[in-house]
Amino acid sequence: MPVTWLKPDLVCEVKFSEWTNDGHLRQPIFIAMRDDKPAKSVVRETPRHAPASKPADMKGTEKAPEATTSENDREIKLNGKTVQLTNQQKIYWPNEKITKGQLIDYYLSVADYILPHLKDRPLSLNRFPNGIAGPSFYQKDLDLKTVPSWLKTEQIWSESSDREIDYLVCNNEATLAWMVNLGCIEINPWLSRLRKLDRPDYIVIDLDPNDIAFEHVVDTANAVRKVLERHDINSLVKTSGSRGIHICIPTNGKHDFDTCKLFAEYLAQEVNGMLPETTSVERTKSKRKKKVYIDFLQNRKGQTIASPYSVRPKPGATVSAPLEWKEVNKKLKLEDFHMGNIGKRLDKKGDLWAKILTVKNDLKTILQSAEE
Repeated sequence: MPVTWLKPDLVCEVKFSEWTNDGHLRQPIFIAMRDDKPAKSVVRETPRHAPASKPADMKGTEKAPEATTSENDREIKLNGKTVQLTNQQKIYWPNEKITKGQLIDYYLSVADYILPHLKDRPLSLNRFPNGIAGPSFYQKDLDLKTVPSWLKTEQIWSESSDREIDYLVCNNEATLAWMVNLGCIEINPWLSRLRKLDRPDYIVIDLDPNDIAFEHVVDTANAVRKVLERHDINSLVKTSGSRGIHICIPTNGKHDFDTCKLFAEYLAQEVNGMLPETTSVERTKSKRKKKVYIDFLQNRKGQTIASPYSVRPKPGATVSAPLEWKEVNKKLKLEDFHMGNIGKRLDKKGDLWAKILTVKNDLKTILQSAEE
């Protein structure tokens, strides 16, 4: 990309968790501009006595970021907006002692990676105001009289409700912080964007195990990939952050939901035929006991899926983490991906889903097979 060089005239104060190995700030959050110090006087400070090692946490992996303020409430400026953040010391994960403030800091630290996957997509809010141990509820319709006027919303007709619904759209850090402050532990965007609400950007295959070992989920995922590769179709894979695996097939918004659902059903039937003893396409839970459910029904307008890098309201603060296909093997463990170590993974691998909107797939051949 073209480089724009800036003259260091201004000084700002930020808080962050640590320096990365290549000299960048991990989880930086803007606090305020500083006019009491000249720019040339700002240098990197180093502690006189660094700790010998980090305390172990979350099953021996990197410690989840500490809350960065002792205050229960705080306000931050993001995108020129002031965002009020409340109850920052409230415990959201009782066993891990992870707070609401830490969750917000996590999302702001991965904002550059998660926002491209949320841009211009309506969101269904799943709110956990008292953490994972408390009651939760879904919210789609915002009361525009009570929310900040700077929030971007989109009014969409709901056939099930027979009325217009004002959906939240998250295109910047300020909205992200505001939404998480409501108790939105996980973030669930539509598969389509505002300019093409009837045409999803990708097809989703959700592998959900029902009382069966996770190794069979891995086998099923690789069977899906095998079928796709047979038709020269590219796909991306991620952990669900809960129990299973999500496989997404980019469509470039070329097909409507009915067509995409037909494709997903064809794919599910093909894989079920390959692994009949361990997989099922039955929607009724009682008919798919001890099997991996190949869910193709997510491919409908208004359906959502956990975003890449979304935290899930599960023990361990697990994250829906993009994977390389080579990682989908017998060693894969969903609990190995959580909000305490995603930062280092991103430093190492970058955004493995960055290309989801640019990958080109020709689905005509396989769609013709599905229709026959």
